[in-house]
Amino acid sequence: MAGSTQTVSEYITHHLTNLTYGKLPEGFVRDDGSIIGGGGSWVMATGGHEAAAMGFSAIHVDSMMWSIGLGIVFCWVFRSVAKKAETGVPSGMVNVVEMAVEFVDNTVRDTFHGHNKLIAPLGLTVFVWVLLMNLMDLVPIDLVPELFKLAGVHFQKIVPSTDPNITLGMAVGVFILMLYYSIKIKGFGFVKELSMTPFNHWAFIPVNLFMEIVGLLAKPFSLGLRLFGNLYAGEMIFILIAALFSAGVGWMAPAAFLQIGWAIFHLLIIPLQAFIFMVLTIVYLSMAHEDH
Repeated sequence: MAGSTQTVSEYITHHLTNLTYGKLPEGFVRDDGSIIGGGGSWVMATGGHEAAAMGFSAIHVDSMMWSIGLGIVFCWVFRSVAKKAETGVPSGMVNVVEMAVEFVDNTVRDTFHGHNKLIAPLGLTVFVWVLLMNLMDLVPIDLVPELFKLAGVHFQKIVPSTDPNITLGMAVGVFILMLYYSIKIKGFGFVKELSMTPFNHWAFIPVNLFMEIVGLLAKPFSLGLRLFGNLYAGEMIFILIAALFSAGVGWMAPAAFLQIGWAIFHLLIIPLQAFIFMVLTIVYLSMAHEDH
């Protein structure tokens, strides 16, 4: 919860700041008064203003660490279950994994109308990976950051899907696959689709290109920003509720009630957002395979 030496604004800002590594420009004055020498310097940011000064080259270390770590957990668990799988009635984790695989497989069969062996594994990966990242939102808001503070790390955001770099990065990956399969399956027909739809006349080619390209580019933006917006808003509400604990003894019981209530509601949001991201990925790739 918010510490006695922090204002609510400082508490919120701290929890929304990523652990950032990047290059500070020459002449930049750091918080400790030191000045970056010639050629700039690659350092860990000590605050939001330093992270902003690093620009596009900055890396959100915590987002990368947690997202890659959760991806490794996903691969390890599913590999372990695959090695244990056998005929008979499944139990425990085997049953959970089989239910997830069957659920994704049925969704792909109902949604994807082409023929591609990549889609089902991709859908499973997207669903479980996003679900694991979203589930980190249920970890008590101060637990992990306070533990990292003991190790001298002052910033730590543990929910990768509240970082637009992560969500838009995944969306761009889906967009690249869309373009690849659109060109592979349709060939020149993809160019014709962009230039002759919806008005099938050469005079409307500029209008068609504008509308179709805008619609095409909107897909990855909507895919990434939808996930980011929902999880970021949820994380913000968790932070605001946690800040109530510092408002006095009288607010502790209401804050605890609100925290539990929002966590229960969030149990619906977390799998729903993972499901939406997976379904839209499948739908977009299905559209890329449709050769009119």
